[in-house]
Amino acid sequence: MNILITGSNGQLGSEIKDLAVKYKKFNFFFRDSRSLDICNRNQLDIFFVENKIHAVINCAAYTSVDKAEQNNEIAEKVNSEGVLNLVNAVAKVQGKLIHISTDYVFNGNHFLPYKESDPVSPIGVYGNTKRKGELAVVNSDIDGIVIRTSWLYSAHGNNFVKTMLRMGNEKEFLKVVFDQVGTPTYARDLADTCLKILIENKKLNTNGKIYHYSNQGVCSWYDFANIIMEIANIKCIIIPVDSKEFSSIAKRPHYSVLNKSKITKDFEVQIPYWTESLKKCILEIKNNLS
Repeated sequence: MNILITGSNGQLGSEIKDLAVKYKKFNFFFRDSRSLDICNRNQLDIFFVENKIHAVINCAAYTSVDKAEQNNEIAEKVNSEGVLNLVNAVAKVQGKLIHISTDYVFNGNHFLPYKESDPVSPIGVYGNTKRKGELAVVNSDIDGIVIRTSWLYSAHGNNFVKTMLRMGNEKEFLKVVFDQVGTPTYARDLADTCLKILIENKKLNTNGKIYHYSNQGVCSWYDFANIIMEIANIKCIIIPVDSKEFSSIAKRPHYSVLNKSKITKDFEVQIPYWTESLKKCILEIKNNLS
């Protein structure tokens, strides 16, 4: 099987790259926006034919939530039009697609973990364009699924964990919001899940096309920051504050906990508790620095 990984230099794409060495029977093509533009339909079609692509994990996305409000055309192109191009390319080769989406398709006004069947209501450009990307997959006839995730972090790239580690070593205290609740997701866990689902299942969408994945458990950003400091043995004091204290262009959902029962049942996925995965990530970050 020839597998294309788009957005290969991002957090998730980088983790898939690290794990791909375990799958020696498969050929992986890792591409970022510079080496393969998913917004260029002709370029994409030619790439599929020349490299005989059978499957895709689409990690490519315009993920800057605030910048998306000012660059809505770029966000639309990557998060929506680019996905449709991938869907069309996959359809031509009768291949498989796993497309990564986000908790931002919900408005955050819920009080129970969001199920795949719950109504969506994006609250900004980022969420709206990601929802359009979802629909490109959902409304197609291809063997493809959407996996929504939340609060992604990794030893690769820029993210909340690495920011807290850096700033925690520089400052005596940090203010972190306590009124936004969700679940952190270690990108390596999600990468492992994507690869297993893609490779171990002859058909992906046997029970609908949308799935949720994050680590297990629930916390606020304040809780998240505190546990980061505790695991890393950093003495920085975390002060809980209301999100109104931080000015941002885009609105964030106050509640974005995802219900993972469907993906665990359909694909027999084992999902670690968020603090256990966080320990592994922080250890890897420390090892990379040494």
